[in-house]
Amino acid sequence: MYEGKIRLRIGAGDAHYGGGLVDGAHMLKLFGDVATELLIYTDGDEGLFVAYDTIEFLAPVFAGDYIEATGVITQYGNTSRKMSFEAKKVISPLPGSSSAAEILEEPILVCRASGTCMVPKEKQRNNPPLRS
Repeated sequence: MYEGKIRLRIGAGDAHYGGGLVDGAHMLKLFGDVATELLIYTDGDEGLFVAYDTIEFLAPVFAGDYIEATGVITQYGNTSRKMSFEAKKVISPLPGSSSAAEILEEPILVCRASGTCMVPKEKQRNNPPLRS
């Protein structure tokens, strides 16, 4: 099973609230990018995100954090692709320092979600590895 993955640093420009807090919608943007990667890998097309079934925000994300967003396709339909996603904080800045950061021994799950994407039949260039 192919896992889509993105790892990036959350910049100061991504902070939406006081104290450098980042809005949850930023994690959904990352999930959208992971979904696009998965659809290109399986179908050869970017497809379209149709809906989220569940979204859980589990821990805060701040400017300076490094987030790793992952996703997998859990079910293949004729044109639909059900997916699940997780975003984990893997590096965090040290409080009180202007440049120090630490790799977290245990990544912190900050968000998880599931949703459905679709690729129109005429846009499918590859044969997905599984159908269920």
